[in-house]
Amino acid sequence: MSISRRTVIATSIAPLLMAQPRQRIAVSTYSFWHFQPVKFPIETVIDQAYLMGFDGVELLHRQFASEEKSYLNALKQRAWDKGLDMPMLSIHQDFVSPDAAERKQQVDHTKHCIDLASQLGIPCVRLNSGRWKTIKSFDDLMKAKGDEPPIAGYKEADAIGWCVDSIREILPHAEAAGVKLALENHWGLTTKIPTLLQIWKTVNSPWLGINLDTGNYPDHYYEGIAQLAPHANIVQAKTYHGGGVWYTLDLDYKRIAGILRAAKFSGWVSLEMEGKEDAMTAVPKSLKLLRQAFA
Repeated sequence: MSISRRTVIATSIAPLLMAQPRQRIAVSTYSFWHFQPVKFPIETVIDQAYLMGFDGVELLHRQFASEEKSYLNALKQRAWDKGLDMPMLSIHQDFVSPDAAERKQQVDHTKHCIDLASQLGIPCVRLNSGRWKTIKSFDDLMKAKGDEPPIAGYKEADAIGWCVDSIREILPHAEAAGVKLALENHWGLTTKIPTLLQIWKTVNSPWLGINLDTGNYPDHYYEGIAQLAPHANIVQAKTYHGGGVWYTLDLDYKRIAGILRAAKFSGWVSLEMEGKEDAMTAVPKSLKLLRQAFA
C-alpha cells in the first residue's frame, strides 16, 4: 500500500514540532555594574553580550548615561546590529507612601520610563511595589530578609491599596504605548509572595505581568519560585560567583528549570550576576550554567 506524500511529510516534521524550544537568555546590564560609583557603559554590555553568546540584553534605567533620544536610538541600533533583543527595561519606583503627592510623582516617573521603553522598542518594564523604609539602610534590610515594620499608624493593607491604585493609574499609559508592566518579588512589600499575588490579582489586567526573581526570597526559595512560575512572564536568574554583594545563595538551576517547565513558562530568562567576581569571567560562567540547566 502506498504512503501519501502528505503522510511522509507529516511524519518527518512531527519530531520537530514536539521539540522543546531553546530557552532565550538575556543578561542584565546590572550584572556588569552593581551600582558602583562609575557607571559601566551599556554599549559595552551590548558588545559583550554578543561576544558571550546571549540572546538579549535587559537594560537598567539607572545605568543610562543619558535620556536623550539620540542616546536611546544609538543603543537600539547597537543591539540590532548585534542581533540582540532588549526584552525588558528595569526601573525603580516606590508606591508605599501615605503621601498622595509622592505616589503621584512615582506614577509620573513610571509613565516617563514607559515612554523611554517605547522609544527603545522594549516591550516590558520591570515594576517595584516599594517599601516602608522604616529600615533605612538596604544592608540592614537584607539582614532582616526584607521584612520591615509599617509606618506607625498604617498597616500592610494600606500599602497594598496604594500600590493597586498607582498601578491602575499607570496601566492606560502602558497599554497605549504597548509596553507591559512586570511586578517583581523585590525586597519590600512584594518580598511576601502572597502580597505580590494579591496586588497582581486585584489589579487584574493583561498589561500587568510578573517578573520572577530567583534570588529575592527570605527562605523557601523553590517553593516561592513554584508559586510564581505559573504566572511569570519573565525570570531574572541570580548567580553569585565570588560571593554575593549582599548575600549568597546556592541555587539549583536544573531544579528551577524543571519548575518553570512544569509551569509551562515560555518567557525570557535574564541573568543578574550579583557576585563579587569580575563580570568578564563570572557572566560567561553564569550563561554556561543556565544553558546547561535549561537544555
